[in-house]
Amino acid sequence: MIKVAIVGYGNIGKSVFEAVTAAADCELVGVVRRNPAQVPAELAGVQLAGDVADLAVRPDVAILCAPTRAVPEFAKQCLELGINTVDSYDIHGGIWDLKSSLDPIARAHGAVSVHSAGWDPGSDSIVRALMLAAAPKGITYTNFGPGMSMGHTVAVKAIEGVRKALSMTIPLGTSIHRRMVYIELEKGYTCEEVAKKIKADAYFAHDETHVIEVADVDALHDMGHGVNMVRKGVSGITQNQQFEFSMKINNPALTAQILVSAARASVKQAPGAYTMIEIPVIDLLEGDREMLIRQLV
Repeated sequence: MIKVAIVGYGNIGKSVFEAVTAAADCELVGVVRRNPAQVPAELAGVQLAGDVADLAVRPDVAILCAPTRAVPEFAKQCLELGINTVDSYDIHGGIWDLKSSLDPIARAHGAVSVHSAGWDPGSDSIVRALMLAAAPKGITYTNFGPGMSMGHTVAVKAIEGVRKALSMTIPLGTSIHRRMVYIELEKGYTCEEVAKKIKADAYFAHDETHVIEVADVDALHDMGHGVNMVRKGVSGITQNQQFEFSMKINNPALTAQILVSAARASVKQAPGAYTMIEIPVIDLLEGDREMLIRQLV
């Protein structure tokens, strides 16, 4: 059994709890959260702690469900304790830097870090890699949504003056997206000044972004999301090869499932830091290796 700890218990953490509970080869040994004195009904009987080092049972893997910008700190702490980490860090431009900073720490402490292991980056990264293998020359367009972006929403909530927020991603085609951001404001702030801060954030700076003040953000919440990836390219010297991959999903549920699969894979890797495309796909799967090969190949 793989001993798993959940670090952070928001939307992703709750879905990870469900996915860990459903996995026959995983055992939840604790949940780390800011206020361990608050015990949700589903966590009755599960040890809660304010720090991973305080858990009575040492986990094999800590699944980091904290906001993306807190991932480097939590990952470093766990890796230095010799605990594997898995995260869904989703700032695409920072992934290589994160891998480079965590790799020596993981190696020094005999641990494994699997990062950017959500659905995009994550499982979609594997699909993009397969498309590239099938048509080495060409263009891949990744079109997200329409749906709620967890990372973008968390980024907006962290901005001063925002009481509640929802960031929706609207695909415009050819990997171009519109960000529709709905906010409730704290008293004393204007939509204009808050919108300026949102649009300057790295999550939004490169996309068309509209910020709209609403009376009740909760009335707009829908955690559905999706992606459509299209590649047109060349296999060998044969042109006009076309591939398409689409899915409509519940955002936190799929993110959580990929995180748990990556946690499983982490215990099969040599010490170091990895992204999803560096891990054998079969290592993500639960079950006997021979049976999986017979079933899937």
